[in-house]
Amino acid sequence: MIVLGIETSCDETGIALYDTGRGLLAHALHSQIAMHENFGGVVPELASRDHIQRVLPLTEQVLASAGLGPGDIDAIAYTAGPGLVGALLVGAATAAALATALEIPAIGVHHLEGHLLSPLLSSDPPEFPFVALLVSGGHTQLLEVAGVGHYRLLGETLDDAAGEAFDKSAKLLELGYPGGPAIAALAARGRPGRYSLPRPMLQSGNLDFSFSGLKTAVMTAARAGFADDAARADLAWEAQEAITEVLAAKAVAALTSCGVSRLVVAGGVSANRRLRERLAAAQERDGFALHFPEFELCTDNGAMIALVGALRLAGGAAPPSRDRSFEVRPRWPFDELAAIDPAAAP
Repeated sequence: MIVLGIETSCDETGIALYDTGRGLLAHALHSQIAMHENFGGVVPELASRDHIQRVLPLTEQVLASAGLGPGDIDAIAYTAGPGLVGALLVGAATAAALATALEIPAIGVHHLEGHLLSPLLSSDPPEFPFVALLVSGGHTQLLEVAGVGHYRLLGETLDDAAGEAFDKSAKLLELGYPGGPAIAALAARGRPGRYSLPRPMLQSGNLDFSFSGLKTAVMTAARAGFADDAARADLAWEAQEAITEVLAAKAVAALTSCGVSRLVVAGGVSANRRLRERLAAAQERDGFALHFPEFELCTDNGAMIALVGALRLAGGAAPPSRDRSFEVRPRWPFDELAAIDPAAAP
């Protein structure tokens, strides 16, 4: 079965073709970072308009890269939520129109489930069960994953997520958008010792997170001013250290809590090299298996949507009604996802 994946939840248009027999056939991504950076964040109306311009040309590009035509597609998966409502509607309407024209099913996919299962597309895919650290945009969660749709929440952020902490810290340091890569780039020139920031909830005794206090500490330090450019880099270094130390420590604690020996890290923050270094060191010390998505699949992408659509269709997910109606869910609680047959595999 060949599934076309369409991702338009925020500021990236992602298109991909996934074959249940051969794996990922082709994918393409257009990022809107250059368009939004002058505004310091995503402008929803601009994002929606750009998706409209990009989605069909990218689909044609991906089909050509795979050497396929529209008639070779067996199903379409699109991001139904969570995300920006206008952006989601672009992908959903495109999927519904194509599915109607081709007389094939279209299925809405949860954006975070796409991130969660994206490591299954890697060269070293994890086996179930595993603990997942999901760090994507405004979401930071720890989950026990027994199979597709079989998720148990272990802990989550009580306020700001890790991605938001990076973005807000970057803004306080007068860096560019998006904040995570900007902080990481500046932190590479920083040194320890000048600043000491809190590690929120590191000793809380549970698996929840809180990063709003860290943002406040960065703000206090930034408002005091910087003696030189090196001081700004030192604060970026310390902010990255604080965020990644908490994420790594809680993830390892979750493995112990569940008695599981396999950790998956997914979402945009999973591309952070310092986080990867910390977890690799913990892996060497404690002997658990560690899995990440490929770097190119850490951010939003169509490949993860196509994969989840294929898994859910293989697991018996019902196709939409004949009238080709569709809905998007800008707010879609993760715990409302249905479980599917654990035997379904990519």
